[in-house]
Amino acid sequence: MSLASSIQSLDLHWSSVRRAWAVPNVRRGAYGTSLIALGSLTPAYLPQNSPWWRVLRWLHFTGTPARVVGTLLVMAGLALLVDAWFRMRPGAQAQGEAVAYTHLKHWAVLGIWGAPFLLAPPIFSHDAYSYAAQGWLIHNGINPYHGNVMLLPGAFADQVAWVWRRTPAPYGPLSLQMQHLIVDMTGFDPYLSALAMRIPALLGVVMIGLLVPRIAVDLRVDPAKAAWMSTLNPVLVIDFIGGAHNDALMVGLMVLAIWLAYRASWAWLPAAVVIGAAAAIKQPAIMAAYALPLIPRGWNSWHWRELLVVVSRAVLGLAVAIGSFALITRLTGLGWGWLDAVDVPGMVVTVSPFTILGQASQFVANQLGLDPTGHALIRLSRTAGLALAGLLISVFAVTVARHRPVTFLSWSFLAVALCAPALHSWYVLWGGVLLPLTQPSKKMVRASVYATVVLLSYAAVNLAYRNSVSSLDSMNPAVALGVAAVAGFGWQVLTHERVTEARRNRHRRHHEHAGQPEDH
Repeated sequence: MSLASSIQSLDLHWSSVRRAWAVPNVRRGAYGTSLIALGSLTPAYLPQNSPWWRVLRWLHFTGTPARVVGTLLVMAGLALLVDAWFRMRPGAQAQGEAVAYTHLKHWAVLGIWGAPFLLAPPIFSHDAYSYAAQGWLIHNGINPYHGNVMLLPGAFADQVAWVWRRTPAPYGPLSLQMQHLIVDMTGFDPYLSALAMRIPALLGVVMIGLLVPRIAVDLRVDPAKAAWMSTLNPVLVIDFIGGAHNDALMVGLMVLAIWLAYRASWAWLPAAVVIGAAAAIKQPAIMAAYALPLIPRGWNSWHWRELLVVVSRAVLGLAVAIGSFALITRLTGLGWGWLDAVDVPGMVVTVSPFTILGQASQFVANQLGLDPTGHALIRLSRTAGLALAGLLISVFAVTVARHRPVTFLSWSFLAVALCAPALHSWYVLWGGVLLPLTQPSKKMVRASVYATVVLLSYAAVNLAYRNSVSSLDSMNPAVALGVAAVAGFGWQVLTHERVTEARRNRHRRHHEHAGQPEDH
């Protein structure tokens, strides 16, 4: 590519960004993420070695007022971002406004909304600090699968959430070596290392933002609706860009593999190699290796010859992906120690449905003196959740996957996220990113909108609670702000659904009057 063509291409991309910024709702979302980034500077979330402490102390902004103001900024930012997302929904605009969205590039919107997070501390999560501490371990010759961050007390370990300080790393070996590389590249600065963990996350987000609409075209799905529901989702913007979770790169590589598989009848083989790399970031990605061989030709009958072909291709796809994973594991030199750490994510109590059910059952049993162990029902409930996830995946594999392999992946990853012992909002994105590619019904779209708001509400209350308990002032109103925010989010989503339905009905009447089919 010549210099002139490169400059022309950059100018075209910059023009897309300028056009996106000219849309009021895009700016509204950017103001929202800017407020969230400012609110994340609250003392309750910053590690002691953060350079932001010098600024906060200089401003005398370190006590209860800082926590309350930080909470208020985050709540206001979330409200603006959610409102902007609702207003950006295809078909949600008035007839005159819709013209501005015709040539809008969703990747440009995603970039604008994510930009305020680039230099902000990790949002709503301390995982990036764990990544930095694990990279520091490898630099000092300690395998994170066999040790924990407290083997090296100091600034890196101090940043890590206390619950993860004495646990082995559960991540894939490629993810750990990338963390090692980032720690080295940032000059062994603990806080800067954590911020730089956004680099691989951003690579994943770029792949998601560019390729999801292209896959939608392959599947004859409206790319604008797919981009709105997936790449512009506030949970993705906050967790993948703001939170710097390595799930972003895993999902991005999975999306890349799916896109490759649609390029040619044989492309599922190199796509399986990509899935091996994705699993070396985070292991659940390996499930995609089963679906990739079904993309070019599907599974058309139960005849033994057809079954033989399907099974052979599935086995080959899995073998290629596992072989790629094994080669990466060998090259990293870290081994397979993650197998002993698969239960680490479940060591904390989250909003996992089966964990909540187990906790409630265990409480009753403890009150009645029915369980001397004090944890048997929790373990039983979590085991039941995993069994249900396995059953659902097995059923989807021989039914849904036959003709809709991407739908199989979306539903299966959602089943894993919802039935596993631990549930975090970024786990839901494993299948949530692919959900708009499944041609979801109106009820499913509505459910995903409600799920987005529920996950954000939980994050808001969690931040408010952290700001409250970290203060010595028992009258700290941060929790009250969080509860008020939840009520506000509920009002937002109900209003959005009413307005969307009313506008849809007007469009329907207009098309019926004009004798044109309605655009769903």
